[in-house]
Amino acid sequence: MEVVILPGSKQIASLAADAVEALLRRKPGAVLGLATGSTPLPIYSELALRHERDRLDFSQVRAFALDEYVGLPADHPESYRQVIAREFTARVNISPANVHVPDGAAADIPAACQRFEDAIRDAGGVDLQLLGVGTDGHIGFNEPGSSLASRTRIKTLIEQTRRDNSRFFGNLAEVPHHVLTQGLGTILDARHVILVATGAQKAQAVRDLAEGPVSAICAASVLQLHPHATVLVDEAAASSLRLADYYRHSYDHKPAWQGL
Repeated sequence: MEVVILPGSKQIASLAADAVEALLRRKPGAVLGLATGSTPLPIYSELALRHERDRLDFSQVRAFALDEYVGLPADHPESYRQVIAREFTARVNISPANVHVPDGAAADIPAACQRFEDAIRDAGGVDLQLLGVGTDGHIGFNEPGSSLASRTRIKTLIEQTRRDNSRFFGNLAEVPHHVLTQGLGTILDARHVILVATGAQKAQAVRDLAEGPVSAICAASVLQLHPHATVLVDEAAASSLRLADYYRHSYDHKPAWQGL
């Protein structure tokens, strides 16, 4: 796991977009894993800017969302299908048919989850997965206690996650109790994972995922087992890291050929 400490979200977005751009330059038909929530929005804006300004091409890209609420209509403004389109895919030249989101409205939820897993496999697997992290260490909607080998499935949200997400809905009562989410085992299959965390409220989660034990109580700690996991954090989110100076030294002296 590589931890990179940067001054703020602008620098984080630029570095993450550099990694996406480098991938698309060498593999135009790459498969991207897309996170939702507020954390990745600066990355999506930077990629949209590069598409418009530099003609960064997404026409052959396939994308898979991390998760979706159960029970929200597909056209609900806070469904992740709509959020992904509004914040990213509608701003670049990716075909809507190439954007896959778990079907939270399916009558047969287990079958829908298996279809999603099959679609990832048929696409050749995810090349680069973007992630945020919750204040309790969840990634996707793999809440504390999630199996480290889990696949795409239905999960019940803990109340802290519902409270964190209520800002998007207006009030807590409107936040669904259930979601479909890629599992931790599914996320680990991605060839490169970039996790982004900003703000002091994420500091404990960042410390737990990077320097704590690998444990279901902090789902993101499973990334310690990934062969190519990159954690991009601002100074506030890095404030509890015991090895912060080492991470800074390592990044400052990283060989240029190594990339992110």
